[in-house]
Amino acid sequence: MRRLRQLAERTPAGRERYVDLLRALAITMVVLGHWSVTVIGRDPGGQATGHSALGDLRWAYPLTWLAQVMPVFFLVGGYANAASLTRLRARGGDAAGWLIDRSARLVRPTSTLLLVLTAVAALAWLRSIDPAQIRQVFWFATIPLWFLVAYLAAVVLTPPMYALHRRLGLAVPLVLVALVGLGDLGRLSGPEEMSYGNYLFGWLAVHQLGFAWHDARAAPPPAGTDDAGPSTPDHPGVRRRRLPTSRRAGLLFLAGGLGAVLLLTVLGPWPVAMLKVPDERLDNAAPPSLALLAVAAGQLGLILLLRGPAERLLHRTGPWQLVIAVNLVVLTVFLWHLTAAILLIGLLDAVGTLPTPAVDTAAWWAWRVPWLLLLSAVLAVLVAIFGPVEARSGRHRTGRRTARGTPARSAVAVAGYAAVVAALLVNSTAPQQAPEPLGTPVPALVAYLAGAGVLRLLRSGWGTRD
Repeated sequence: MRRLRQLAERTPAGRERYVDLLRALAITMVVLGHWSVTVIGRDPGGQATGHSALGDLRWAYPLTWLAQVMPVFFLVGGYANAASLTRLRARGGDAAGWLIDRSARLVRPTSTLLLVLTAVAALAWLRSIDPAQIRQVFWFATIPLWFLVAYLAAVVLTPPMYALHRRLGLAVPLVLVALVGLGDLGRLSGPEEMSYGNYLFGWLAVHQLGFAWHDARAAPPPAGTDDAGPSTPDHPGVRRRRLPTSRRAGLLFLAGGLGAVLLLTVLGPWPVAMLKVPDERLDNAAPPSLALLAVAAGQLGLILLLRGPAERLLHRTGPWQLVIAVNLVVLTVFLWHLTAAILLIGLLDAVGTLPTPAVDTAAWWAWRVPWLLLLSAVLAVLVAIFGPVEARSGRHRTGRRTARGTPARSAVAVAGYAAVVAALLVNSTAPQQAPEPLGTPVPALVAYLAGAGVLRLLRSGWGTRD
Protein backbone atom coordinates (compact mmCIF):
# COMPACT_ATOMS: atom_id res chain seq x y z
CA MET A 1 0.00 0.00 0.00
CA ARG A 2 2.86 2.37 0.73
CA ARG A 3 4.25 1.94 -2.77
CA LEU A 4 0.82 2.50 -4.32
CA ARG A 5 0.43 5.67 -2.29
CA GLN A 6 3.86 6.87 -3.42
CA LEU A 7 3.09 6.11 -7.07
CA ALA A 8 -0.22 7.93 -6.77
CA GLU A 9 1.45 10.96 -5.22
CA ARG A 10 4.10 11.03 -7.99
CA THR A 11 1.55 10.91 -10.80
CA PRO A 12 2.28 13.82 -13.19
CA ALA A 13 -0.48 16.41 -13.33
CA GLY A 14 -0.81 16.01 -17.09
CA ARG A 15 -1.10 12.20 -17.13
CA GLU A 16 -4.14 10.84 -18.94
CA ARG A 17 -5.40 8.63 -16.11
CA TYR A 18 -8.39 7.57 -18.17
CA VAL A 19 -6.10 5.57 -20.47
CA ASP A 20 -4.81 3.56 -17.50
CA LEU A 21 -8.38 2.88 -16.38
CA LEU A 22 -9.40 1.71 -19.85
CA ARG A 23 -6.41 -0.65 -20.05
CA ALA A 24 -7.26 -2.19 -16.67
CA LEU A 25 -10.96 -2.51 -17.54
CA ALA A 26 -10.23 -4.05 -20.95
CA ILE A 27 -8.04 -6.81 -19.55
CA THR A 28 -10.42 -7.44 -16.65
CA MET A 29 -13.32 -7.84 -19.08
CA VAL A 30 -11.31 -10.24 -21.25
CA VAL A 31 -10.53 -12.41 -18.24
CA LEU A 32 -14.09 -12.42 -16.89
CA GLY A 33 -15.47 -12.99 -20.38
CA HIS A 34 -13.29 -16.04 -21.03
CA TRP A 35 -14.11 -17.50 -17.66
CA SER A 36 -17.84 -16.80 -17.88
CA VAL A 37 -18.44 -18.54 -21.23
CA THR A 38 -16.37 -21.62 -20.43
CA VAL A 39 -18.25 -24.92 -20.52
CA ILE A 40 -16.70 -27.93 -18.84
CA GLY A 41 -17.56 -31.37 -20.16
CA ARG A 42 -15.97 -34.78 -20.68
CA ASP A 43 -14.75 -36.53 -23.79
CA PRO A 44 -15.55 -40.20 -24.54
CA GLY A 45 -12.49 -41.22 -22.54
CA GLY A 46 -13.70 -39.39 -19.44
CA GLN A 47 -11.14 -36.57 -19.64
CA ALA A 48 -12.31 -33.08 -18.70
CA THR A 49 -12.66 -30.75 -21.70
CA GLY A 50 -13.61 -27.12 -22.16
CA HIS A 51 -15.22 -25.07 -24.90
CA SER A 52 -17.08 -21.78 -25.39
CA ALA A 53 -20.77 -21.52 -24.52
CA LEU A 54 -21.44 -18.81 -27.12
CA GLY A 55 -22.70 -21.33 -29.65
CA ASP A 56 -25.61 -22.10 -27.30
CA LEU A 57 -26.25 -18.51 -26.18
CA ARG A 58 -27.40 -16.78 -29.37
CA TRP A 59 -29.33 -14.19 -27.38
CA ALA A 60 -25.99 -12.98 -25.96
CA TYR A 61 -24.43 -12.16 -29.35
CA PRO A 62 -25.20 -8.40 -29.21
CA LEU A 63 -23.56 -8.28 -25.77
CA THR A 64 -20.28 -9.16 -27.44
CA TRP A 65 -20.26 -5.65 -28.93
CA LEU A 66 -19.24 -4.52 -25.45
CA ALA A 67 -17.45 -7.70 -24.38
CA GLN A 68 -15.06 -7.62 -27.36
CA VAL A 69 -12.64 -5.11 -25.85
CA MET A 70 -9.49 -5.81 -27.86
CA PRO A 71 -10.16 -2.60 -29.87
CA VAL A 72 -10.08 -0.69 -26.57
CA PHE A 73 -6.73 -2.24 -25.71
CA PHE A 74 -5.23 -1.29 -29.09
CA LEU A 75 -6.68 2.21 -28.80
CA VAL A 76 -5.10 2.84 -25.40
CA GLY A 77 -1.97 1.04 -26.58
CA GLY A 78 -1.64 3.50 -29.44
CA TYR A 79 -2.14 6.41 -27.05
CA ALA A 80 0.43 5.10 -24.56
CA ASN A 81 2.95 4.22 -27.27
CA ALA A 82 2.69 7.68 -28.83
CA ALA A 83 3.08 9.32 -25.41
CA SER A 84 6.15 7.30 -24.40
CA LEU A 85 7.83 7.61 -27.81
CA THR A 86 7.30 11.36 -27.77
CA ARG A 87 8.75 11.68 -24.26
CA LEU A 88 11.80 9.60 -25.14
CA ARG A 89 12.57 11.58 -28.26
CA ALA A 90 12.22 14.83 -26.30
CA ARG A 91 15.07 13.54 -24.10
CA GLY A 92 17.21 12.77 -27.14
CA GLY A 93 16.48 9.04 -27.37
CA ASP A 94 15.85 7.07 -30.53
CA ALA A 95 13.36 4.51 -31.84
CA ALA A 96 15.65 1.57 -31.01
CA GLY A 97 15.88 2.67 -27.39
CA TRP A 98 12.10 2.92 -27.25
CA LEU A 99 11.64 -0.60 -28.64
CA ILE A 100 14.14 -2.02 -26.19
CA ASP A 101 12.44 -0.21 -23.33
CA ARG A 102 9.04 -1.59 -24.35
CA SER A 103 10.40 -5.14 -24.55
CA ALA A 104 11.08 -5.21 -20.81
CA ARG A 105 7.42 -4.78 -19.95
CA LEU A 106 6.04 -7.01 -22.72
CA VAL A 107 8.57 -9.80 -23.25
CA ARG A 108 9.78 -10.57 -19.72
CA PRO A 109 6.34 -11.60 -18.34
CA THR A 110 5.68 -13.57 -21.53
CA SER A 111 9.02 -15.37 -21.17
CA THR A 112 8.12 -16.32 -17.61
CA LEU A 113 4.85 -17.90 -18.75
CA LEU A 114 6.48 -19.84 -21.59
CA LEU A 115 9.40 -21.09 -19.53
CA VAL A 116 7.17 -22.29 -16.71
CA LEU A 117 4.74 -24.02 -19.07
CA THR A 118 7.61 -25.61 -21.01
CA ALA A 119 9.18 -26.92 -17.80
CA VAL A 120 5.84 -28.40 -16.70
CA ALA A 121 5.35 -29.95 -20.15
CA ALA A 122 8.81 -31.52 -20.03
CA LEU A 123 8.08 -33.03 -16.61
CA ALA A 124 4.78 -34.41 -17.89
CA TRP A 125 6.54 -35.95 -20.89
CA LEU A 126 9.12 -37.58 -18.62
CA ARG A 127 6.21 -39.09 -16.71
CA SER A 128 4.95 -40.66 -19.97
CA ILE A 129 1.99 -38.32 -20.50
CA ASP A 130 0.72 -38.40 -24.09
CA PRO A 131 2.49 -35.59 -26.03
CA ALA A 132 -0.77 -34.80 -27.85
CA GLN A 133 -2.47 -34.19 -24.50
CA ILE A 134 0.48 -32.07 -23.37
CA ARG A 135 0.12 -29.94 -26.49
CA GLN A 136 -3.63 -29.52 -25.99
CA VAL A 137 -3.18 -28.19 -22.45
CA PHE A 138 -0.27 -25.97 -23.53
CA TRP A 139 -2.31 -24.64 -26.45
CA PHE A 140 -5.23 -23.70 -24.22
CA ALA A 141 -2.98 -22.00 -21.66
CA THR A 142 -1.28 -19.93 -24.37
CA ILE A 143 -4.40 -18.72 -26.19
CA PRO A 144 -3.67 -15.17 -24.87
CA LEU A 145 -0.44 -15.17 -26.88
CA TRP A 146 -2.45 -15.02 -30.11
CA PHE A 147 -3.46 -11.47 -29.23
CA LEU A 148 0.08 -10.62 -28.15
CA VAL A 149 1.38 -11.47 -31.65
CA ALA A 150 -0.67 -8.63 -33.15
CA TYR A 151 0.16 -6.19 -30.37
CA LEU A 152 3.91 -6.82 -30.52
CA ALA A 153 3.75 -6.27 -34.29
CA ALA A 154 2.01 -2.93 -33.64
CA VAL A 155 4.73 -2.00 -31.14
CA VAL A 156 7.52 -2.76 -33.61
CA LEU A 157 5.78 -0.64 -36.25
CA THR A 158 5.04 2.24 -33.87
CA PRO A 159 8.05 4.46 -34.80
CA PRO A 160 7.41 4.42 -38.58
CA MET A 161 3.61 4.41 -38.21
CA TYR A 162 3.71 7.34 -35.80
CA ALA A 163 5.90 9.24 -38.26
CA LEU A 164 3.32 8.44 -40.94
CA HIS A 165 0.57 9.67 -38.63
CA ARG A 166 2.39 12.94 -38.05
CA ARG A 167 2.64 13.41 -41.81
CA LEU A 168 -0.75 12.15 -43.01
CA GLY A 169 -2.98 12.21 -39.91
CA LEU A 170 -6.38 10.52 -40.11
CA ALA A 171 -5.76 9.49 -43.70
CA VAL A 172 -3.69 6.57 -42.39
CA PRO A 173 -6.46 4.75 -40.47
CA LEU A 174 -8.88 5.47 -43.34
CA VAL A 175 -6.53 3.72 -45.78
CA LEU A 176 -6.13 0.82 -43.36
CA VAL A 177 -9.91 0.49 -43.05
CA ALA A 178 -10.14 0.37 -46.85
CA LEU A 179 -7.56 -2.44 -46.88
CA VAL A 180 -9.63 -4.33 -44.30
CA GLY A 181 -12.62 -3.94 -46.62
CA LEU A 182 -10.63 -5.50 -49.48
CA GLY A 183 -9.66 -8.36 -47.17
CA ASP A 184 -13.30 -8.87 -46.28
CA LEU A 185 -14.15 -9.22 -49.97
CA GLY A 186 -11.54 -11.95 -50.17
CA ARG A 187 -13.12 -13.83 -47.28
CA LEU A 188 -16.60 -13.55 -48.75
CA SER A 189 -15.89 -14.25 -52.41
CA GLY A 190 -12.28 -15.43 -52.54
CA PRO A 191 -9.46 -15.80 -52.56
CA GLU A 192 -9.44 -16.07 -48.77
CA GLU A 193 -5.72 -15.31 -48.67
CA MET A 194 -6.64 -11.67 -49.36
CA SER A 195 -7.95 -11.42 -45.81
CA TYR A 196 -4.75 -12.47 -44.05
CA GLY A 197 -3.46 -8.91 -44.02
CA ASN A 198 -6.46 -7.91 -41.89
CA TYR A 199 -4.73 -9.39 -38.86
CA LEU A 200 -2.32 -6.47 -39.15
CA PHE A 201 -4.36 -3.79 -40.97
CA GLY A 202 -7.37 -4.03 -38.65
CA TRP A 203 -5.49 -3.66 -35.40
CA LEU A 204 -3.15 -1.05 -36.84
CA ALA A 205 -6.17 1.07 -37.80
CA VAL A 206 -7.33 1.15 -34.19
CA HIS A 207 -3.76 1.68 -32.96
CA GLN A 208 -3.47 4.71 -35.26
CA LEU A 209 -6.60 6.18 -33.68
CA GLY A 210 -4.75 5.94 -30.38
CA PHE A 211 -2.00 8.11 -31.89
CA ALA A 212 -4.61 10.61 -33.02
CA TRP A 213 -6.24 10.65 -29.59
CA HIS A 214 -2.88 11.34 -27.95
CA ASP A 215 -2.10 14.21 -30.30
CA ALA A 216 -5.58 15.69 -29.86
CA ARG A 217 -5.14 15.66 -26.07
CA ALA A 218 -1.54 16.87 -26.17
CA ALA A 219 -2.27 19.85 -28.43
CA PRO A 220 -5.53 21.64 -27.59
CA PRO A 221 -7.21 23.53 -30.42
CA PRO A 222 -6.55 27.24 -30.90
CA ALA A 223 -8.88 29.63 -29.15
CA GLY A 224 -12.16 30.12 -30.92
CA THR A 225 -12.12 26.84 -32.87
CA ASP A 226 -14.17 23.70 -32.41
CA ASP A 227 -12.09 20.68 -31.40
CA ALA A 228 -13.33 18.88 -34.50
CA GLY A 229 -11.78 21.55 -36.71
CA PRO A 230 -8.47 21.55 -38.55
CA SER A 231 -5.33 22.11 -36.50
CA THR A 232 -3.82 24.13 -39.35
CA PRO A 233 -6.59 26.10 -41.12
CA ASP A 234 -4.38 26.88 -44.11
CA HIS A 235 -4.00 23.15 -44.84
CA PRO A 236 -7.54 21.75 -44.63
CA GLY A 237 -8.45 18.14 -45.26
CA VAL A 238 -8.31 14.81 -43.48
CA ARG A 239 -4.51 14.78 -43.40
CA ARG A 240 -4.46 17.88 -41.18
CA ARG A 241 -7.50 17.28 -39.02
CA ARG A 242 -7.20 16.24 -35.42
CA LEU A 243 -9.34 13.46 -34.01
CA PRO A 244 -12.48 15.11 -32.62
CA THR A 245 -12.87 14.33 -28.91
CA SER A 246 -15.87 16.45 -27.83
CA ARG A 247 -19.12 14.97 -26.48
CA ARG A 248 -20.74 15.73 -29.81
CA ALA A 249 -18.01 13.73 -31.52
CA GLY A 250 -18.59 10.92 -29.04
CA LEU A 251 -22.27 10.80 -29.93
CA LEU A 252 -21.43 10.76 -33.64
CA PHE A 253 -18.89 7.94 -33.24
CA LEU A 254 -21.34 5.93 -31.12
CA ALA A 255 -24.29 6.41 -33.47
CA GLY A 256 -22.20 5.89 -36.60
CA GLY A 257 -20.50 2.79 -35.25
CA LEU A 258 -23.76 1.20 -34.12
CA GLY A 259 -25.44 2.02 -37.41
CA ALA A 260 -22.59 0.53 -39.41
CA VAL A 261 -22.43 -2.65 -37.36
CA LEU A 262 -26.18 -3.16 -37.70
CA LEU A 263 -25.91 -2.82 -41.47
CA LEU A 264 -22.94 -5.19 -41.67
CA THR A 265 -24.37 -7.89 -39.39
CA VAL A 266 -28.18 -7.78 -39.44
CA LEU A 267 -28.48 -6.86 -43.12
CA GLY A 268 -24.97 -7.78 -44.24
CA PRO A 269 -23.01 -11.05 -44.29
CA TRP A 270 -21.11 -10.76 -41.01
CA PRO A 271 -22.11 -12.63 -37.83
CA VAL A 272 -23.59 -10.59 -34.99
CA ALA A 273 -21.13 -11.98 -32.43
CA MET A 274 -17.79 -10.19 -32.19
CA LEU A 275 -16.16 -13.13 -30.41
CA LYS A 276 -15.33 -16.58 -31.75
CA VAL A 277 -18.41 -18.81 -31.99
CA PRO A 278 -17.79 -22.56 -32.42
CA ASP A 279 -18.60 -23.89 -35.90
CA GLU A 280 -19.27 -20.43 -37.39
CA ARG A 281 -17.69 -20.03 -40.85
CA LEU A 282 -16.96 -16.34 -40.39
CA ASP A 283 -15.25 -14.79 -37.39
CA ASN A 284 -15.25 -11.03 -36.92
CA ALA A 285 -12.07 -11.05 -34.85
CA ALA A 286 -9.87 -13.54 -36.69
CA PRO A 287 -9.01 -11.62 -38.73
CA PRO A 288 -10.63 -8.29 -37.82
CA SER A 289 -13.53 -7.41 -40.12
CA LEU A 290 -15.23 -4.15 -41.04
CA ALA A 291 -17.94 -5.10 -38.57
CA LEU A 292 -15.40 -5.25 -35.75
CA LEU A 293 -13.98 -1.87 -36.79
CA ALA A 294 -17.52 -0.46 -36.70
CA VAL A 295 -17.82 -1.76 -33.14
CA ALA A 296 -14.46 -0.11 -32.39
CA ALA A 297 -15.84 3.22 -33.64
CA GLY A 298 -18.87 2.85 -31.40
CA GLN A 299 -16.67 1.98 -28.44
CA LEU A 300 -14.55 5.06 -29.12
CA GLY A 301 -17.72 7.15 -28.98
CA LEU A 302 -18.68 5.61 -25.64
CA ILE A 303 -15.18 6.21 -24.31
CA LEU A 304 -15.35 9.88 -25.25
CA LEU A 305 -18.79 10.26 -23.64
CA LEU A 306 -17.65 8.72 -20.34
CA ARG A 307 -14.31 10.51 -20.16
CA GLY A 308 -15.44 13.45 -18.00
CA PRO A 309 -17.04 11.45 -15.14
CA ALA A 310 -14.20 8.91 -15.24
CA GLU A 311 -11.49 11.56 -14.95
CA ARG A 312 -13.26 13.14 -11.96
CA LEU A 313 -13.41 9.72 -10.30
CA LEU A 314 -9.74 8.99 -11.00
CA HIS A 315 -8.62 12.15 -9.22
CA ARG A 316 -9.81 10.54 -6.00
CA THR A 317 -7.05 8.68 -4.16
CA GLY A 318 -8.74 5.29 -3.69
CA PRO A 319 -9.89 4.64 -7.28
CA TRP A 320 -6.59 5.87 -8.72
CA GLN A 321 -4.54 3.61 -6.44
CA LEU A 322 -6.70 0.65 -7.50
CA VAL A 323 -6.06 1.45 -11.18
CA ILE A 324 -2.31 1.69 -10.48
CA ALA A 325 -2.36 -1.66 -8.67
CA VAL A 326 -4.08 -3.44 -11.57
CA ASN A 327 -1.79 -1.89 -14.19
CA LEU A 328 1.34 -2.97 -12.33
CA VAL A 329 0.41 -6.61 -13.09
CA VAL A 330 -2.13 -6.25 -15.91
CA LEU A 331 -0.17 -8.33 -18.44
CA THR A 332 0.45 -11.04 -15.84
CA VAL A 333 -3.30 -11.23 -15.19
CA PHE A 334 -3.96 -11.56 -18.90
CA LEU A 335 -1.25 -14.14 -19.58
CA TRP A 336 -2.06 -16.45 -16.67
CA HIS A 337 -5.88 -16.36 -16.51
CA LEU A 338 -6.40 -19.47 -18.62
CA THR A 339 -3.67 -21.32 -16.74
CA ALA A 340 -5.71 -20.57 -13.61
CA ALA A 341 -8.70 -22.25 -15.26
CA ILE A 342 -6.62 -25.33 -16.14
CA LEU A 343 -5.33 -25.60 -12.58
CA LEU A 344 -8.80 -25.25 -11.05
CA ILE A 345 -10.34 -27.78 -13.43
CA GLY A 346 -7.53 -30.24 -12.72
CA LEU A 347 -7.85 -29.78 -8.97
CA LEU A 348 -11.64 -30.20 -8.92
CA ASP A 349 -11.41 -33.19 -11.24
CA ALA A 350 -8.71 -34.82 -9.07
CA VAL A 351 -10.91 -34.64 -5.97
CA GLY A 352 -14.03 -35.72 -7.85
CA THR A 353 -15.98 -32.47 -7.42
CA LEU A 354 -15.86 -31.01 -10.95
CA PRO A 355 -19.38 -29.96 -12.01
CA THR A 356 -20.26 -30.42 -15.69
CA PRO A 357 -23.79 -28.96 -16.07
CA ALA A 358 -25.26 -28.39 -19.52
CA VAL A 359 -25.06 -24.89 -20.99
CA ASP A 360 -27.83 -22.40 -20.18
CA THR A 361 -29.42 -24.58 -17.53
CA ALA A 362 -30.20 -23.39 -14.02
CA ALA A 363 -27.32 -25.49 -12.69
CA TRP A 364 -24.89 -23.96 -15.18
CA TRP A 365 -25.90 -20.42 -14.26
CA ALA A 366 -25.79 -21.19 -10.54
CA TRP A 367 -22.23 -22.51 -10.99
CA ARG A 368 -21.06 -19.21 -12.57
CA VAL A 369 -20.67 -17.37 -9.25
CA PRO A 370 -18.57 -19.94 -7.33
CA TRP A 371 -16.69 -20.70 -10.56
CA LEU A 372 -15.62 -17.07 -10.97
CA LEU A 373 -14.75 -16.71 -7.29
CA LEU A 374 -12.60 -19.85 -7.28
CA LEU A 375 -10.85 -18.81 -10.49
CA SER A 376 -10.15 -15.38 -9.02
CA ALA A 377 -8.55 -17.01 -6.00
CA VAL A 378 -6.31 -19.24 -8.13
CA LEU A 379 -5.33 -16.33 -10.37
CA ALA A 380 -4.54 -14.19 -7.32
CA VAL A 381 -2.02 -16.83 -6.22
CA LEU A 382 -0.43 -16.92 -9.68
CA VAL A 383 -0.23 -13.12 -9.82
CA ALA A 384 1.35 -13.04 -6.35
CA ILE A 385 4.03 -15.45 -7.60
CA PHE A 386 4.69 -14.08 -11.09
CA GLY A 387 3.41 -10.51 -10.89
CA PRO A 388 6.66 -9.14 -9.43
CA VAL A 389 8.39 -9.96 -12.74
CA GLU A 390 6.13 -7.48 -14.53
CA ALA A 391 6.17 -4.96 -11.70
CA ARG A 392 9.99 -4.90 -11.73
CA SER A 393 9.96 -4.64 -15.52
CA GLY A 394 7.80 -1.54 -15.22
CA ARG A 395 10.50 0.14 -13.15
CA HIS A 396 13.19 -0.71 -15.72
CA ARG A 397 13.39 2.11 -18.21
CA THR A 398 16.21 1.97 -20.72
CA GLY A 399 14.50 4.94 -22.30
CA ARG A 400 15.79 7.14 -19.49
CA ARG A 401 19.13 7.09 -21.23
CA THR A 402 19.40 9.86 -23.77
CA ALA A 403 22.49 8.39 -25.47
CA ARG A 404 21.70 7.23 -28.99
CA GLY A 405 22.57 3.74 -30.12
CA THR A 406 24.58 2.51 -33.05
CA PRO A 407 22.76 1.80 -36.36
CA ALA A 408 23.28 -1.92 -35.79
CA ARG A 409 21.39 -1.66 -32.51
CA SER A 410 18.18 -0.68 -34.31
CA ALA A 411 18.41 -3.62 -36.71
CA VAL A 412 19.16 -6.07 -33.90
CA ALA A 413 16.22 -4.76 -31.84
CA VAL A 414 13.82 -5.28 -34.75
CA ALA A 415 15.29 -8.74 -35.38
CA GLY A 416 14.75 -9.66 -31.73
CA TYR A 417 11.11 -8.61 -31.90
CA ALA A 418 10.67 -10.43 -35.22
CA ALA A 419 11.94 -13.69 -33.72
CA VAL A 420 9.61 -13.35 -30.73
CA VAL A 421 6.58 -12.55 -32.91
CA ALA A 422 7.34 -15.40 -35.33
CA ALA A 423 7.72 -17.87 -32.47
CA LEU A 424 4.43 -16.86 -30.85
CA LEU A 425 2.70 -17.05 -34.23
CA VAL A 426 4.00 -20.56 -34.88
CA ASN A 427 2.86 -21.67 -31.43
CA SER A 428 -0.63 -20.24 -31.96
CA THR A 429 -1.10 -21.72 -35.43
CA ALA A 430 0.37 -25.18 -34.74
CA PRO A 431 -2.26 -27.95 -34.53
CA GLN A 432 -4.01 -28.10 -31.18
CA GLN A 433 -3.41 -31.83 -30.74
CA ALA A 434 -0.02 -32.24 -32.40
CA PRO A 435 2.36 -34.52 -30.45
CA GLU A 436 4.65 -31.90 -28.88
CA PRO A 437 6.57 -33.22 -25.85
CA LEU A 438 7.45 -29.65 -24.78
CA GLY A 439 3.96 -28.34 -25.49
CA THR A 440 5.09 -26.09 -28.36
CA PRO A 441 7.07 -26.78 -31.55
CA VAL A 442 10.78 -26.85 -30.72
CA PRO A 443 11.72 -24.40 -33.54
CA ALA A 444 9.23 -21.90 -32.10
CA LEU A 445 10.71 -22.30 -28.62
CA VAL A 446 14.27 -21.84 -29.94
CA ALA A 447 13.28 -18.76 -31.96
CA TYR A 448 11.52 -17.22 -28.98
CA LEU A 449 14.44 -17.77 -26.64
CA ALA A 450 16.83 -16.32 -29.23
CA GLY A 451 14.70 -13.22 -29.75
CA ALA A 452 14.08 -12.68 -26.05
CA GLY A 453 17.79 -13.20 -25.36
CA VAL A 454 18.75 -10.58 -27.94
CA LEU A 455 16.35 -8.06 -26.42
CA ARG A 456 17.72 -8.82 -22.95
CA LEU A 457 21.26 -8.20 -24.23
CA LEU A 458 20.17 -4.87 -25.67
CA ARG A 459 18.54 -3.86 -22.40
CA SER A 460 21.88 -4.43 -20.70
CA GLY A 461 23.29 -1.55 -22.77
CA TRP A 462 24.90 -3.29 -25.73
CA GLY A 463 25.19 -1.10 -28.82
CA THR A 464 24.92 2.31 -27.11
CA ARG A 465 27.38 5.06 -27.80
CA ASP A 466 29.27 6.62 -24.94
